[in-house]
Amino acid sequence: MDDSRSDITHLLHDWRNGNKAALDALTPILYEELRRLAKSSMRAERAGHTWQPTVLIHEAYIRLIGQQMPDFQDRAHFFGVAAHTMRQLLIQHARGWRAQKRGGGLNVELEDNQAVAGGDPEEILAVNDALDRLAAQDERKAKVIEMRYFGGLEREEIAEVLGVSLGTVKRDITLGEAWLRRELGRG
Repeated sequence: MDDSRSDITHLLHDWRNGNKAALDALTPILYEELRRLAKSSMRAERAGHTWQPTVLIHEAYIRLIGQQMPDFQDRAHFFGVAAHTMRQLLIQHARGWRAQKRGGGLNVELEDNQAVAGGDPEEILAVNDALDRLAAQDERKAKVIEMRYFGGLEREEIAEVLGVSLGTVKRDITLGEAWLRRELGRG
């Protein structure tokens, strides 16, 4: 484990144990990591999207840090929760957008290293619903897809978060994507 990952884990533990100075030390480190995740999540967003990565970072950070005595076990756990939080925020935003304006047909693309946040809010909602159905059948594959496409985590980071091998993550991505494409009617 490299020093920065270890530092984050130690600071998270200190914060959980009531050391308020640990949060002050964590904030700039986590902000940079969350910025990377948010940029990945927003990379393919439609033109004219009302959110910028900074908004997603701030909203996610408020939810993650605003908890009373957080129970993040380590850096990997924090960023797994961050990926899920970003997914929920993007879904909430898409639902609000849909309530204001109804969209057309779906044309969902799942591309390697591209967050599913790209495109029409209807697409995001369709993928979210399909991902919920996948979770009912295989929770780990659904978490892998969520972390990859909504959180922008790399395969190695996902393996660390879930405590599985890199090969398992690669298989889960391949099978999860195929399942989602079939579920979304894209063959």
